[in-house]
Amino acid sequence: MTLGNSMLIPILPALAEELQVSPFQISLIITLYSLVAIVLIPVAGYLSDRFGRKKILIPGLLLAGAGGAVCGLASILPGNGYHIMLWGRLLQGVGAAGAAPIVLPLVGDLFQQEKEVSAGLGVIETANTFGKVLSPIVGSLLALISWYTPFYAIPALCLLSVLLVGILVKAPRKDKPEPVVSFASFRRSIRELFREKGSWLGAVFAAGGICMFVVFAALFYLSNLLEDRYGIKGVYKGCLLAFPLAALCLSSYVTGKIIGENKPLMKWVTLGGLVVMSVALLICGWTEPESLIYLLLLLGLAGIGIGASLPSLDALITEGIEKEQRGTITSIYSSMRFIGVAVGPPAASLLMNMSSRWLFYPISAASALAALLALLAIRPGKQKAPA
Repeated sequence: MTLGNSMLIPILPALAEELQVSPFQISLIITLYSLVAIVLIPVAGYLSDRFGRKKILIPGLLLAGAGGAVCGLASILPGNGYHIMLWGRLLQGVGAAGAAPIVLPLVGDLFQQEKEVSAGLGVIETANTFGKVLSPIVGSLLALISWYTPFYAIPALCLLSVLLVGILVKAPRKDKPEPVVSFASFRRSIRELFREKGSWLGAVFAAGGICMFVVFAALFYLSNLLEDRYGIKGVYKGCLLAFPLAALCLSSYVTGKIIGENKPLMKWVTLGGLVVMSVALLICGWTEPESLIYLLLLLGLAGIGIGASLPSLDALITEGIEKEQRGTITSIYSSMRFIGVAVGPPAASLLMNMSSRWLFYPISAASALAALLALLAIRPGKQKAPA
């Protein structure tokens, strides 16, 4: 699912030229996918709690693949290719809502020990980020064939994922059937949960959304900068886009290994990562680096901060919620992250037209706000899930 957005980032300028639309319009290809997912992710989370993770995950993957195929067909179908592509992205977003967010609660279901859950979530976040590292390179390589080839790769990857999930992922056996909970009772339990734990849950939701907002705003800015200022295109451009994501990936992997089941450590790692991200972005805005290497190093430092924060946030929310509510709550968390993905590209498109400072100062301030929320609202001693 990571490839659904990140693989398109390096080819967005070429798509805008091919489809004869503005940078803001082409950013909506990312935004529409994410907006649909935002609305439907909580529904998918509830259904996964009610009917099982795989029963929602596999149809979601199939829908996402179908959406990618529709986007590819925009190159040959009659009519406005841009509008057809938007419909395909809408369908892809519906599928993504039932796929990617289900993974977090599934990891929580598969492991019993909190240390194993933390390690598993670290691997998931690393895989997610590693997909982001590879996707700009893969997207650039596929675009060498044609501008629409990356879209045809999506159904192929989704079908492969369906096979792997169907064969390799085994749901834990239950000793006895769980009682069916009515939607009204379920809604009351969620309301009670937010009344009890809403403060720290809100902080985690906000921090996750801001992290993804920064990732996609920075990538959109960097993708356009590489072509407009430096004339860098193709695979070389994809490799440069992958650099800050590689830093994020490595940081995620190391963090997942370190935090274990230590919730206070999760809080302070999250806080430290958010502060590092905010400072790196502030320096980007303050110095407006002319050197591409200097800019990449600063964005890589921000990536390290994000990579430290995300696995800790994942673990806090997955290990702090009862299994019966885990799918819904982690889905709301995923929705908040998708809001960041949706807002990032169009916000970057508008702000970078003024200056890079107008881009980096606001996202640095947002990162500082996330750090403040983590400091004040996340209290590990008060969020342990009942055994």
